[in-house]
Amino acid sequence: MKKNQLELLAPAGSYDIFRAVLNAGADAVYVGGGQFGARAYANNFSEEELLRAIDEAHIHGKQLYLTVNTLLKEEELEAQLYDYLRPYYEQGLDAVIVQDMGAFQFIREYFPKMDIHTSTQMTICNRYGAEMMKELGATRVVTAREMSFAEIKDIADHVDIEIESFVHGALCYCYSGQCLLSSMLGGRSGNRGRCAQPCRLPYEVYDAKRKKIACEPFVLSPKDLCTIEDIPKLAESGIFSFKIEGRMKQAEYAAGVVSVYRRYIDRYFEYGAKDYHVSKEDMQKLYDFGNRSGFTKGYYEKHNGKDMITFQKPNHAKGNEALQEKVREEFCRGEIKEKINGNLILSQDSSAILDVTLGDLRYTACGDVVQPALKQPLSMEKVRENMEKTGNTPFEFENLTIAMRDAIFLPMKSLNQLRRDALEGLEKLCVEQFRREVEQVDRAGIKAQESKTGTPEKYLSALAEQRCQLQPLLESELVSDIYLDQGCYRRKDLWEEVKEDAAKIHAAGKKAYYVFPSVFRKNASDFYLGSLKKLDSCSLDGVVVKSLDAVWFVHRYLPQMPMILDQGLYTYNHRAQEILREFCPIRMTAPYELNRGELKKRDNTDSELVLYGYLPLMTSAQCVHANTGKCDMTSVVTYLKDRYGKFFPVKNNCMECYNTIYNTTPLMLFGYGKELQKADFSNFRLNFTVESEEEVRQILAIYETVFYEGRKNLADVYQGEYTNGHYKRGVE
Repeated sequence: MKKNQLELLAPAGSYDIFRAVLNAGADAVYVGGGQFGARAYANNFSEEELLRAIDEAHIHGKQLYLTVNTLLKEEELEAQLYDYLRPYYEQGLDAVIVQDMGAFQFIREYFPKMDIHTSTQMTICNRYGAEMMKELGATRVVTAREMSFAEIKDIADHVDIEIESFVHGALCYCYSGQCLLSSMLGGRSGNRGRCAQPCRLPYEVYDAKRKKIACEPFVLSPKDLCTIEDIPKLAESGIFSFKIEGRMKQAEYAAGVVSVYRRYIDRYFEYGAKDYHVSKEDMQKLYDFGNRSGFTKGYYEKHNGKDMITFQKPNHAKGNEALQEKVREEFCRGEIKEKINGNLILSQDSSAILDVTLGDLRYTACGDVVQPALKQPLSMEKVRENMEKTGNTPFEFENLTIAMRDAIFLPMKSLNQLRRDALEGLEKLCVEQFRREVEQVDRAGIKAQESKTGTPEKYLSALAEQRCQLQPLLESELVSDIYLDQGCYRRKDLWEEVKEDAAKIHAAGKKAYYVFPSVFRKNASDFYLGSLKKLDSCSLDGVVVKSLDAVWFVHRYLPQMPMILDQGLYTYNHRAQEILREFCPIRMTAPYELNRGELKKRDNTDSELVLYGYLPLMTSAQCVHANTGKCDMTSVVTYLKDRYGKFFPVKNNCMECYNTIYNTTPLMLFGYGKELQKADFSNFRLNFTVESEEEVRQILAIYETVFYEGRKNLADVYQGEYTNGHYKRGVE
């Protein structure tokens, strides 16, 4: 394996940290600017700093990536993104890291020569999502942290795209991009870079009967990831970019961790995997730079486990002040210099010439005419001493040859100017090769997309996550479409039961849709690929998909199957809708985080709005049931009790092995019937998750009298707790 086949990618939350990680050996650095980054509370870079950092990275043969990894609202996309990115694009920014599909389309259109990396926030979990994003124009996919070596290798074997994966740092409990916990609890959305990390708070765990389970309180707090011992496996699985998390961390942490990984990546290049070994001293350094109740190797070789959770305390700890000071001295205060070669020619009656080279780049500076010496001639020693003073430039001479005759003279200020001209010229060559031009685009006057006029006939869809919820939906005259969640079933008799339920739905004069898993990993895609004929035999009217991986899978293998996109396929803006419409869904689902004003401006004519349901706040590869007891392959409901005494239902999906944590109270928008009935949504939807059969009947009755008929006020028929979600407040 050649050295350029791996990249060590470092975080930088400030310019000082950027320089420190370059000094420590990073091949590339990812940073946030003034807008649209997933770490809104980091120091981040000003425009001036970011432009300078782009040049500094290129001078040193490194690359710089900018995070644009939040979801963008309509006005941000159309009125702000172009002006924000243009100066960086022109300067030579190497790539942007993107979550929002609308931003992806926008950047592909207006900045076509810049690479786009898909953020881990896109929740790419198998080769189908990677293949989809490559086809759309991505050059790199950042994998979900939960992926295994085998799953990543499957992408590498089937898709010609760069793979970037996290190797060190903090882990989220939830699949990135699928977390609404901070958003719904306090309005600080992780999808907008403002996560308050409520997963690091204490929770009590209760079983289905609300009996407390004895366990330590930090059940949602993962340990930090550390894979230094697995560098050979990471490389051999096909990972190109080894990403260190930590844009909120200090310089000592970022530079220190980078320096250790640099050493062992280089050792792997030199000696290979056979005798690869990490010393106890270097492992201790990583602990001292910072850990969270120790380390975990993450999900690369195991699906989940209690040994990956902190349980006792969630805080990040560091130690060894002498080591921290050593890092500060070596990397934070030091300055990286590129070694150059020079050739100085001083010939009487000719202009002084200094030729400097860095790699394939060469610049020749011509200075003043060399004169005969009238008094004291130039000495070789004096000339060399003066010319090698490169000062605060990014260069230093590795070799400087001097050709000069005796009895010549040139003022020192002329030599100094010659050196300055040569080094400035070389620096200019280093950065100008990355400059780009972009046509001026008049973005003034662009207005946010207005919702189309008209009030189409509304249909009611209902999703059932338990088979016991099906009967009242069959009996309701208002429900036209029923979504059968895969969590209703077990794999051994899945298709027989789906076929049976679909027949009942059709007999009731309704349409039947099958809901694919929230997370569509290789195990799931392999299963469904082997079940295409059985799925087809169920005579379904369509499927509901929740991930990009599933979108591409259906597009590829079930091209005639009607497809509905769930809300986790975020369509904050019209461009996100446009790019997803390329895959011909019959409708989409409005995102939970848009407020009434933003929904009004959105084109909803091919979208449905969820009016009721316990909203999923987290989808996790971890299992609360197993981690606080044991894995018995039984799907149950447990509860998390927070510090305010609120209970959050948690369902473990054993067929696909993931957990879903739901909000403590259901979303209920029935009180907004008059305004929503006038809106342009094609469908409304009720999501049933933990409700009993009788509770489903009650909700249907409330929907009919309050929302559909408008005969009663919600307060007259429902005294329970509920939330309006973000319908009124929205997110920042």
